Amino acid sequence: MAKKPNLLVILIDDLRFDEFGAGGHPYMKTPHIDRIAHEGALFERAFHTTPICSPNRASIVTGQYASRHGIIDNVAREAASHRLPNYNLALQKLGYETAHIGKWHMGNSGAPRPGYDFWVAYDGHGRLNDPKLNENGTYVQHQGYVTDIMNRMATDFINRKHGKPWALMFAHKAVHPDAEQAADGTAKMEGYRVAARHQDLYKDAIFPKTPNMLPAAEIIKQKPAWAESLHLRTLPASRAVLDPLFAGQQEEIRLRARMMAAVDEGVGMIFEALERTGQLDNTFIIFLGDNGYFFGEHGLGPDRRFAYEEGIRSPFTVRFPKLAKAGSRVKNLVICQDIAPTLIELAGGKPGQHIQGRSFLPLLKKDRKGWRKSVLIEYWAENAYPWLVGMTYKAVRTDRYKYIHWVNLSRNGELDELYDLEKDPYEIANLSKRPAYRAIKGKLQRELRRLVPEALGL
Repeated sequence: MAKKPNLLVILIDDLRFDEFGAGGHPYMKTPHIDRIAHEGALFERAFHTTPICSPNRASIVTGQYASRHGIIDNVAREAASHRLPNYNLALQKLGYETAHIGKWHMGNSGAPRPGYDFWVAYDGHGRLNDPKLNENGTYVQHQGYVTDIMNRMATDFINRKHGKPWALMFAHKAVHPDAEQAADGTAKMEGYRVAARHQDLYKDAIFPKTPNMLPAAEIIKQKPAWAESLHLRTLPASRAVLDPLFAGQQEEIRLRARMMAAVDEGVGMIFEALERTGQLDNTFIIFLGDNGYFFGEHGLGPDRRFAYEEGIRSPFTVRFPKLAKAGSRVKNLVICQDIAPTLIELAGGKPGQHIQGRSFLPLLKKDRKGWRKSVLIEYWAENAYPWLVGMTYKAVRTDRYKYIHWVNLSRNGELDELYDLEKDPYEIANLSKRPAYRAIKGKLQRELRRLVPEALGL
């Protein structure tokens, strides 16, 4: 019988799809992360279906939409986070040693959750410097930069003797800024923190301006749903959150790139540990982010919550020489819910009926028959941010089109948005009211009516 593969998921907080070398970043150097893509497959259309931290992390571990698993925002949900049908529970039954190292952020407590034989996490967002970590139920104070500490812990786990195949979720705090966590789960952002050795990286580097980085007045002409929110973002209460983060400025992009330098060093350490222990080619590696991020596109930033490409697309690469051809690219629509059933299938199991994602292993074999043609994106407006009043939406994204329905704002859909991504990849021209696109809009509305109850499990 073939030896079961080890399963490694490397999850980065707030990393957008083009925020690493192989993803197209203009100056960031990530040679070790790029190695995953160069020696495996790069998924060009991988999506977060609720693009904020807690809901999407819950979707990754359950294979379910937020509508189904119930974690719809970042508010503390301690009890719910202990009841999630985590894929690691299935892996344990299939003979795996399971581990979580890093950020959990589904509920504020860093205490162990069901499904893990080995556990390291921290409360809330944790701290970038001198973190207090919950190690298998006991809090331990550490000194140093959290990314470096996490890198050492992950490589220590890989290096130890394992009597079983193992599955590790390695979830970095980077590139999320430090935040002061409130009891209700809201966070006051404090700013990015960079390892001292990387302070001078990318000095004066420039991230090119894109066509959709427009003034608010121009944005509102095509996106009238944003009129109130873009105004609220200019008020003092909003600026208190935005200003510490250099929102949408070049320095913010540089700080994030500097933080990724330590992440990339850790991926290099992981490769070295896997090679030294003879496990590399029998380890299925996935690298992704937990949601996207805006650098000022559509007037947004710092944010990730909205259905434009910068918010919903994920960096997503896979290395596993037995299945993923080196340098291959996958253009099919993949969602984070597909991770759970893929890993269960690799482990020799069958995904349960509660899992809404699909194993993407056929895509690695170029078998695309019957694959999905559309993706549902959903978001529920939060009280945590003063400019998000009423911004609940449901959206559908196909290979070519995107339709966004503003649930609480639209009367008869007059504020909704429709984009032809083939002709308008930057989502500037809203086609929702154009007669020539009436039939396409109707088709997407019908698809949305199909997807919403399906996500609920109805």
